[in-house]
Amino acid sequence: MSASGCRVRFAPSPTGYLHIGGARTALFNWLLARRLGGRFVLRIEDTDRSRHVSDSLEKILADMRWLGLEWDEGPKDASVLDSAGAAGDAGTSGDGGEGDFGPYCQSQRLAIYQEHVQRLIDAGHAYYALETPEELAAMREQARANKTDYKYRRPDPLPTPEQAQAARDEGRPVVVRLKMGDADITVTDDILGEVTLAADQLEDFVIQKGDGWPTYHLACVVDDALMKITHVLRGQEHLMNTPKHIAIQRALGFDTPNYAHLPIIFNMSGSKMSKRDKEKAIKKGEVPPEIDVHDFRASGYLPEALLNFISLLGWSTGDDTEQITLDETARRFAVEGIGKGNAKFDRDKLLSFNTDWAARVSEDRLLECFVDYLQVNDSPLADLPDATLRRMLELCKGFRTFPDVIAKIGFAFVDDSAIEYQEKAVRKVLEKNDGAGYAVLRNVVACLESLDPWTASAIEAELTNFCEANDLKLGGVAQPLRVALSGGMVSPAIYDTLELVGRDRTINRIKQTMMQGSEQA
Repeated sequence: MSASGCRVRFAPSPTGYLHIGGARTALFNWLLARRLGGRFVLRIEDTDRSRHVSDSLEKILADMRWLGLEWDEGPKDASVLDSAGAAGDAGTSGDGGEGDFGPYCQSQRLAIYQEHVQRLIDAGHAYYALETPEELAAMREQARANKTDYKYRRPDPLPTPEQAQAARDEGRPVVVRLKMGDADITVTDDILGEVTLAADQLEDFVIQKGDGWPTYHLACVVDDALMKITHVLRGQEHLMNTPKHIAIQRALGFDTPNYAHLPIIFNMSGSKMSKRDKEKAIKKGEVPPEIDVHDFRASGYLPEALLNFISLLGWSTGDDTEQITLDETARRFAVEGIGKGNAKFDRDKLLSFNTDWAARVSEDRLLECFVDYLQVNDSPLADLPDATLRRMLELCKGFRTFPDVIAKIGFAFVDDSAIEYQEKAVRKVLEKNDGAGYAVLRNVVACLESLDPWTASAIEAELTNFCEANDLKLGGVAQPLRVALSGGMVSPAIYDTLELVGRDRTINRIKQTMMQGSEQA
């Protein structure tokens, strides 16, 4: 694959958060640009107004930046679009972002597409088509009745511009279709090799819709050409679109970029990863799986782990290396390393990757990611001092995702009255042996009330002396304290836990637990 003037693009549609499959496509394009010293372009394909979600651009940009996939050209922020999600005056003006080939939002390029459609009509490569949706549906139904495959038949003679205008005046939809030739079209793919679509499988297809907006095919081809895109890496689901794009390129005299169609990402069950998976789970009352990048962000994964994991969905380093930094991936990335087979999304492997990455990144980076996780989830813990958050992470080393940290130490920061006592913990630790756990709490609280300073080392010394004086093992004291402070039997080391909760709240929670015990008695 040539490095000369390499320009790649990632072109999502603003229909919601960035899908994990789209993130893999963005990553592979970003890697190729960095590997070849090229340019990575972010283009927003928002001509299908029916699918547009109002705040999607903002979400996509946020997802890309969270991943660390900064673009060389493209929208700076969501303000490039107005509140309706499109440029004013039919999208013919406006700042589409940074770079020499903007605007980078297709809704702002309508005049450009209309110009190219007219060029195709004037050159005899495209024509007006006047069939109504009902007429087209009847044609398909007739084909089914005849047990034949439906294929649009070009009208003869072709409608004239005057007939097209008359149809518009009557309120009938008027589209523009590209004339397909009689020759097969072969796609030269850098992953799949040569893929040929026979001429009898090709039909004249719509390049401009009845509302005047271009179809995906026309807009994509025009933008790739005018933005000087040299390499197109996209999912294999687009493979059957590529012959249409080559046909448009030939009709307009455009060069054909290098194509590489990436393997599709499937669940381990073999089903395609889809946003509908979340909808199905919610309907069943189940916890929905992570599908979008934002899902993984909100679930407490590190960007480094997610990027590392999805880089291996279809691509191989060529050796046994798996856990690899983004910079090293960029140095080693090559399209030749991408396989033809579908990729499997192994969530257990991702969890393992995240566990390892959480242990290997710097303390400052881990804190940055933890704060982001808390903010994304609107957690009140986000307002805690950095020193406290660092201490939480230190006490929970070995965690898999950030929710594990909250589960292990979050109780230290809730109101004392919010502690919920687990029935099993109370029965096993406090009530067992005639309430031995409650007795320990009654005896140890006096020692702790007078303890100064309130540090982990001083607490350790005090509890050690208490155990020796009362002929108790540390576990016989630590577990009742753990239940009193957390309501359960899991926390960091008891000395660290008491230090983090603080003297006053520790004493209050112990007394609160004893009061509950006396009420139950």
